[in-house]
Amino acid sequence: MPYLKFISDKDLISAVGRVVKIIETSEYEADRSLHKNVVDPFSALFHGITHAITLKEWIVQEKARQSQKTMQNAIGDFHQAILGGVKGWDNLGIGGGLDVVNKEMKIIAEIKNKFNTTKGNHKVEVYDAIKSKLKTNEYENFIGYYVEIIPQGKHIYNKPFVPSDNKTKKRRPSNKNIRVIDGISFYTMATRRKQAMQELFEAVSHILVDKFQYTLSKKEASQYFELFKMAFSTE
Repeated sequence: MPYLKFISDKDLISAVGRVVKIIETSEYEADRSLHKNVVDPFSALFHGITHAITLKEWIVQEKARQSQKTMQNAIGDFHQAILGGVKGWDNLGIGGGLDVVNKEMKIIAEIKNKFNTTKGNHKVEVYDAIKSKLKTNEYENFIGYYVEIIPQGKHIYNKPFVPSDNKTKKRRPSNKNIRVIDGISFYTMATRRKQAMQELFEAVSHILVDKFQYTLSKKEASQYFELFKMAFSTE
């Protein structure tokens, strides 16, 4: 039995493996950086004592903090790889302008891992990039999506994308073909499976155990799923 019905095991395991490799590499680099650079002893003292943790535990947390941004970027690339591996979809890769495209559905999209990943004028740049693509012959009559995998407040939405320009203090004009959408809705649209995001989350936990020799008890799996329910609507 395949792990998922909307992507091959080969593509799924490969996407998970890339994230694992990046995380393991970033942790190694964080360890080197921590011992190479001067650690703020006051920061360590205040944080360690007020949180009732040992210095060893503080060091573990500090290395995790340093590798966090790298991991977040890796998760964004993971969703791009997964969606690009769904039948009918293509991953445009790095430097493709946007991230994924489905020519049959006439959809092109930029994928971000979280609603607050992209700040300030970068959202305007995404809007302009989508608008520019839609003006080309190749993407005529397409709909361009800005995908926020993790939405704010578990909201479900598919609406015109009208980011504010920090320089002009004005929003980009509403265009029915330039839209912002939450991750649950986009995964459902891309795979035609209502529970696709949840299915992916559960499959990743199995792959980490089956293919990468990590351990996860049923109790821990249940606890992680509670985090999933806190981030996404599961109705």
